[in-house]
Amino acid sequence: MNISVSHVQAFGKTLANNLEKVIVGKAQALELMTIGLLAQGHILIEDIPGVGKTMLARALAKSIGCEFSRLQFTPDMLPSDVTGVSIYNQSTGSFEFRPGPVMSQIVLVDEINRATPKTQSALLEAMEERQITVDGVSHSLATPFMVIATQNPIEYEGTFPLPEAQLDRFMLRLQIGYPSLADEMNILDLQQIQHPIHTIQPVATVDELVEAQEAVKRVYVSDAVKRYIVEINRATRSHGDVYLGVSPRGSLALYKTAQVKAALDGRNYVLPDDIQSLAEFTLPHRMVLNPSSRLRNLSPVQVIQEVLASVPVFDGNYQAE
Repeated sequence: MNISVSHVQAFGKTLANNLEKVIVGKAQALELMTIGLLAQGHILIEDIPGVGKTMLARALAKSIGCEFSRLQFTPDMLPSDVTGVSIYNQSTGSFEFRPGPVMSQIVLVDEINRATPKTQSALLEAMEERQITVDGVSHSLATPFMVIATQNPIEYEGTFPLPEAQLDRFMLRLQIGYPSLADEMNILDLQQIQHPIHTIQPVATVDELVEAQEAVKRVYVSDAVKRYIVEINRATRSHGDVYLGVSPRGSLALYKTAQVKAALDGRNYVLPDDIQSLAEFTLPHRMVLNPSSRLRNLSPVQVIQEVLASVPVFDGNYQAE
């Protein structure tokens, strides 16, 4: 069944309202989580401990009735702890595959930078190809499939920085941040008896989610907007402060998330405003700055802001004819 943009908009509002019962006063973070879910992407939440990163992932899974698994990455973890392992069954005389935690629908990877690069790489195939390979045998992952990873940007002791190939597979990187005074007081009231995560109920089914994910793919993107996306990414590759610019996967991420943003705003076409509002969440983590730029404390977000200010918005008919 083909569903309309209005149905996608209603789906997004219902989901965000349900998530707000757990994560108070963070409308932008909840919208970005919804965008990542509907765009079939993966999300990296980079923030300090205690602001609700894990609870947000759990609440998202409960809201749509998805299978949920949690991986706490540590330095002693092995790739088989993520993907699963083949075990010899003496009674049948054959090897049987025992699936790992990644064989779920929403997978929370807590403190992803705590594991060694070898273990981190176990997620690469799963995140890009929606399958894992164990002992030469490929196993398809569930639909929908989403990885939500967290990391602490302050504490670096005992951590392993995520390689560029891993970062590039995250469609969005976001922060939750501290709550306001009123919101933090509200959190105290809400958790006086028990955590709201224990009481929230599903507000959508997996089938409804899949229908919404398919619907946003039909949101119209004009040639002028497509060119705007590509020119932004090309500008990062020639920027004087950038050693490694945004990859074509970054263009796809901006394209797909903009389609969802338009649908959540009730439009069946993408505007340049959608691109501008999502660029700082889809692009900075895909760039590597020059050493001299890092010494000047220049951030990738600042580079993206400079690029947005320099790349012209191309004229065109943004709506489908």
